[in-house]
Amino acid sequence: GGVYLLTVLVILVSMEVGFRLGRFQNRSGREEDQPPVGEMVAATLALLAFMLAITFSLAAARFDVRRGLVIEEANAIGTTFLRSEMLAEPHRSQVQSLLRDYVDARLTAVQPDRLLEAIRRSEELQARLWAHAAAVGRDEPGSIVVGLFISSLNEVIDLHAKRLALGLRSRIPLVIWMTLFFVSIVGTSLMGLHAGLIGPRRALAGTALTLAFSAVVMLIADLDRSREGFMQVSQQSLMELRTSIQTDNP
Repeated sequence: GGVYLLTVLVILVSMEVGFRLGRFQNRSGREEDQPPVGEMVAATLALLAFMLAITFSLAAARFDVRRGLVIEEANAIGTTFLRSEMLAEPHRSQVQSLLRDYVDARLTAVQPDRLLEAIRRSEELQARLWAHAAAVGRDEPGSIVVGLFISSLNEVIDLHAKRLALGLRSRIPLVIWMTLFFVSIVGTSLMGLHAGLIGPRRALAGTALTLAFSAVVMLIADLDRSREGFMQVSQQSLMELRTSIQTDNP
């Protein structure tokens, strides 16, 4: 919501400044070559549309990757849980209990106010799981079953790192946002200037453009911050996994 209101305000202000400048030039008798101004407006808006397309494509691609990583993580945890069935006791029951807690921690991570807590809990559980893996590896160094379990557990840990990097640290670069807003300010200022030069204010058209542009920017911001916006990555795969491994309780 804040991104939308800020974008609306910035665009309306830049359009108003351009319009007033155009009206001032008309009143002062300064002739402006209108056809080139119109062409400049068209060219700048085309550049703005290109920037929007690039930024939206980048945000949507990252959103799809984050969604895919949730499914991969659920599959990796499920595979690790199944392979733990072949471990000897007491490792089997302890590992499965830790994996159930791990799924709960991963689901807790989608809550922004509990994110850091969930990350710490996930990494703590990973360390305890890896301690079991190291123990069974020492006990049965040549076991294929143990090797498969360690491999799947390693994938679980790797996917946690990938989700952490993509979800928290990988954002649309600030320079792209700055360029997008710079081009939008220039384009809408030129629109206002052109409107001021040729005659009456076109409030309805300008307002419609402002609202549409702001909606697209808000959508891009939501896709880029999938934990905070309206569009959040579905955790259905992890929820289904939690139900599945809970029903397998001995």
